[in-house]
Amino acid sequence: MQFDINEAVKTLIEIGSALGLGSFLTWRYQRRRAKAEADSAEANAAKDEASAAKELQDVYQQLIADIKTDRDEQKSYIQELKDDRRHLREERDSLTKRQDELEETVRSLQHDVARNGRMVEFMRPFLCGRTKCQERTSVTISEDGEVKQTRKKSDTKTQ
Repeated sequence: MQFDINEAVKTLIEIGSALGLGSFLTWRYQRRRAKAEADSAEANAAKDEASAAKELQDVYQQLIADIKTDRDEQKSYIQELKDDRRHLREERDSLTKRQDELEETVRSLQHDVARNGRMVEFMRPFLCGRTKCQERTSVTISEDGEVKQTRKKSDTKTQ
């Protein structure tokens, strides 16, 4: 076996060219794989971003619904308070009217009692314990307390 230099150079060139072609193919393969991974990562990031935006939108929608519910509850509570306040005003007005009527009744009764007291005072001199007393005089007492004689003493003596 003889070693031929031409053969060796040829083999080395073939090996070098195979290595160069292999390197080039490997480099292209790696580049395509990296680009595919980058595209996949970018798509995943876009999907994650869309998912996060959807979650944020859901949170906002829930927040709006909660605020609307709270507002409706507050409106209902305010209406209840207004109704209670109206009812209390009506009750207060009714009690005030009733109190005014009672005060008027008390004043009227006080006036009647005072008038009756005056009548009794005017009648006191005419009181007699004897039923057949000849000295009695028949009188009428007006609302103002004025005493008027209705029968004369001489009329009562004939009875």
